[in-house]
Amino acid sequence: MSCYVVNRALLLVMFSGLSLTIFAENRIDTQRPDAPDLAAYGEYAIGVKTFKIVNPKQIDIVKIDPANSTNPPKYDRPLTLETWYPAIKDSQGNTSLDVYLRDGKTIVSIQGKAIRDAKPFISSQKYPLVLISHGYPGNRFLMSHLAENIASKGYVVVSIDHTDSTYRTQAAFGSTLINRPLDQLFTLDQIERMSKDSSSFLFDLVNTQNTALIGYSMGGYGAVIAAGGGVTQQAVDYPWGLPQDALAIHQNRQYLDPRLKTVIAFAPWGMNYGIWDSTTLKDVKVPMFFIAGSVDDVSGYKEGVRAIWQGTTMVDRALLTFENANHGVGAPMPAPKESYVYDETLGFNISEHYTDAVWDTVRMNNISQHFVTAWLEKHLKDNTKMNAYLNLKANSNDGVWSMDDNNQPKQEHTHWAGFKNRTAKGLRFETLVKGD
Repeated sequence: MSCYVVNRALLLVMFSGLSLTIFAENRIDTQRPDAPDLAAYGEYAIGVKTFKIVNPKQIDIVKIDPANSTNPPKYDRPLTLETWYPAIKDSQGNTSLDVYLRDGKTIVSIQGKAIRDAKPFISSQKYPLVLISHGYPGNRFLMSHLAENIASKGYVVVSIDHTDSTYRTQAAFGSTLINRPLDQLFTLDQIERMSKDSSSFLFDLVNTQNTALIGYSMGGYGAVIAAGGGVTQQAVDYPWGLPQDALAIHQNRQYLDPRLKTVIAFAPWGMNYGIWDSTTLKDVKVPMFFIAGSVDDVSGYKEGVRAIWQGTTMVDRALLTFENANHGVGAPMPAPKESYVYDETLGFNISEHYTDAVWDTVRMNNISQHFVTAWLEKHLKDNTKMNAYLNLKANSNDGVWSMDDNNQPKQEHTHWAGFKNRTAKGLRFETLVKGD
C-alpha cells in the first residue's frame, strides 16, 4: 500500500474522529451497563412543556435597603417552569432542550427522551406530582436527567427556575434564603389551580394531593423548610444582607402543607451555617430521603447533611452516601461538552459545576434514579415491593453475592438488591425510624 493511501486513510480517521467530537450529543438519558435495576426508564413516553407563573406582590430583596425596611419595594415575582409528564405512545417531535451553561452566557443543546409539547397520556388515575428545585446558582434543567426518568414511570414532574438564583439572574443571596421555600409552595398552589382548569394541559392529569419535593443544595434548604424545619433564631439574627428579622417568616413553622407527602434532599445546604438545630429539625413532619457526598465541602457532611438526617427525629428517613463524592452528588446532569472550558470571570473550568473528582456523573445519576424511584414508589404509590430496594446492609462493600445454580439468592446473599454483582461499591444506605 502506498504512503499516499495510508496517509489518506489516516486523515479520514482523524477527520471522522473530529466530526464525532464536534457533533456528539449531550445526552442526559444515558444508562450505563452497571446501572442498578430501577434506573431504567419506565413504560411511558415522555412529554415536556414550558410555562410561566407569577407570584404577585413579593418583597424585592434585590432592590431592598436593609437599613430602611419600613416600606420594602415589592414586585410580581416571575417563575419559569419546565414540566415533564407521561405522553401518548409513539409521540414524535423534538427531543432537545436548549439550556444555559453555568457561565450564564452560553446556550447549548442537550438531548433526552422527552418530546416537546407531546400530547399527555390521560390515565384512569391521576399521576402524583414531583417538584424539583435547583441549587444556587442553577436552573430548571440541572436535574433534567432525573426529571424525565421519573416522568417515564408515571409522575408529573415540575422543575422551577428560581428568580435571582439562576445562572442568568444570580443576585442577592438573601433572595434565595427568603424565596426558595415560598417559590416551592407557590408552584404547588399554581399546579393545583391548573389541574382544575379545563383549558390547561394539566387538567385531569396530576394529583397535587400526592406530592413530593426534590431539592438540590439550596433547593434542599428550601425543601427542609417546606417539610416543617423552621430556621433557628441564630439564622434569623444573622444579617445575610436582609432587613432585620426578615428570615423570621421561616421560623416556628407549625403548619405543614398536607399535600406534601415526602421530601428528597440532595446535599441540602444550611446545617453547617446554623440554619437548623436539634430542636427545629423535630418539626419536620414528612418522611425524608437525603443524598450526600462524604467529602462535601459546601453543605458539609458530618456536621451538615448527616446531621440533618440524624436530627429529623419525628419521621422515618434514609441517607444515601457516596463515599469520597463532593457537593455535586448525583444531582447535576452530565457536563455538556461545551462546558469543558476555563472561564476567566468565574475563575474555574465550567465543567467543574457538573462533575465530581472521583465519581463518574452518569454512574451517580443512575444510582440516584434507582433510589429516587424506589422512594417515590413507596411513599407516593404505596408500592410495598420497593422495601426490598430500601432494606439494605448499610455498607454496600459488606454485601455478599451468593446465588445458586438457578440464579436464586442463597441464605448468605446480602448484596444490595437491584445492583449487579460487583457493582454495589463505595456506597452507604442508612435508615432511621421515627423516634430514633
